[in-house]
Amino acid sequence: MGADVVVNSTTATRTGHESGTTADVPLAPAPGTAPAEALPLIESPETLAPRDAREMTRLFFERLETLEEGTHEYQYARNTLIEMNLSLVRYAARRFRNRGDDMDDIMQVGTIGLIKAIDRYELSREVEFTTLAIPYITGEMKRFFRDTTWDVRVPRRLQELRVDLARANEHLASELGRDPKVCELAAHLDITAEEVVEGQVAANGYNASSIDAPLNDDGNDAPLADLLGECDQDMDLFEDLHALAPLLDQLEERDRQILELRFGQEMTQSQIGEVLGISQMHVSRLLTRCLSRLRDGMGVTS
Repeated sequence: MGADVVVNSTTATRTGHESGTTADVPLAPAPGTAPAEALPLIESPETLAPRDAREMTRLFFERLETLEEGTHEYQYARNTLIEMNLSLVRYAARRFRNRGDDMDDIMQVGTIGLIKAIDRYELSREVEFTTLAIPYITGEMKRFFRDTTWDVRVPRRLQELRVDLARANEHLASELGRDPKVCELAAHLDITAEEVVEGQVAANGYNASSIDAPLNDDGNDAPLADLLGECDQDMDLFEDLHALAPLLDQLEERDRQILELRFGQEMTQSQIGEVLGISQMHVSRLLTRCLSRLRDGMGVTS
């Protein structure tokens, strides 16, 4: 330990190695409670050896159950338990060290899991504290990765499906000697082919690339944005004309002539009437009828 600890019923005595002095630190009982056996004052809980940490952890849990929450003694016991068991957080964090994330962030979320385990641990269950703490710590770390490592946020169900698909793909690929088909993945995971496709599409959101990043493909350093297509408005016009052609063929000859004069030669209704020998009002009615029929045929509302 960082300091020798001497305990009696009313005082925790710490002998400092560096100064050679002895300090008596009174640990007063909580107001309204009978005096209880004092807890040892541990100068550096993180430096305890594993065996000592296990023994002291049990001792502090035994005293924690008898202390009133909110008192100075309770806070000391709880905080010391956290510091004594930070080695469990470091141990759990090792499995995630190659993920490229900041280890300080991983340690912080792991410590949250450790605190939850301390608050929910019960000696009466006769289970080692580490048995409860490790799942809590790793659970918080996994939740951290689930919530922060996806470039595009997708539902938790699809995040878990991505992991299942990756494992199934690896297993079937080694078994079949080729990449498995969607139906084979679905049968292996006992899900539908639609769910497999949904999971594969969602997996694209795990990593996203900037459209300004260079491709570096065959010496091409142009950014991806330069190779992305844009919406061509002429394509919409082409589709409209392609759909309109058979509808024009269904019109009477005079109706097609009126449309040609009005929109092809851009003549006024009066001029069209003079060409056809009919009134301007009659031309207007014929145009309205033709255009309504064409709109109905293309499913366009006026």
